[in-house]
Amino acid sequence: MSGEHASRQLIGRYVLGDADIPGDELFALESHLESCAVCRARLADTAADRAPAVGLLLENVWSELEPASRASAPMPVERRWARWLATWASPGMVPWLGVSTLVAGLAWVLAEVYRNGSAVVLLLAPILPLLGVAASWARGLDPAYELVVATPRAGLYLVLRRTLAVLVVVIPLLLVCGAFLHASPGLWLLPCLAYTAGTLAVGGVIGVGRAATALALLWAVFVIAPSIGQQRLSIVLDPRALPVWGAVLVAAAVVVVTRSRAYTRLGSQL
Repeated sequence: MSGEHASRQLIGRYVLGDADIPGDELFALESHLESCAVCRARLADTAADRAPAVGLLLENVWSELEPASRASAPMPVERRWARWLATWASPGMVPWLGVSTLVAGLAWVLAEVYRNGSAVVLLLAPILPLLGVAASWARGLDPAYELVVATPRAGLYLVLRRTLAVLVVVIPLLLVCGAFLHASPGLWLLPCLAYTAGTLAVGGVIGVGRAATALALLWAVFVIAPSIGQQRLSIVLDPRALPVWGAVLVAAAVVVVTRSRAYTRLGSQL
């Protein structure tokens, strides 16, 4: 990409299906084509010149589909807010929202029973976002999973968008619970963000969904269970551990950014 439009050389490589085009350039080109009529016209001209068989195939397919499309009922008009929401979240995140709300409500009940609301919020805050992160990449919950992971948008860009969508829901939910249960955001917010960032860092190796599931189980076994058994919070949730959580957050963010290309190759792992 150079200037306001894509170069003819890049468009030509795209038309011919060049597999050596870097993922970030491919993503930038496809995003640009969505909003640039000039480059779409260049794409059509280049396809007609360099790949006439593709144009002929499209004409044949359209000649068969056009009569059926005219006879079928028109599709309902999609609302703008629904299109916007679809770019940030997957269908699997909808049931997750209900699950997260249920977990938060259960935490509230437990806090009232055991009279230690702040401890419950501290224990759940780091792993509550992981439910949404795992659900947003669950193969069985997203009907368009194969299509999504096969596109350049399945890289770090989409991973961060979906993670941000999860945090936008989880953090206000925790703030409300924390306000009623007298849990200071200064104690749970940093572990929450650090654990989520750590999930993305590990996800660059084994897949985001797998990383979220594995780290949630580790937290439950090594932090939640001992805290309940000993009736006191784990040392990792002590206020003196906040600088360590800050270091984890920075380190995980650096790993995610420096290994950004790894997220374009997670089609079978996400």
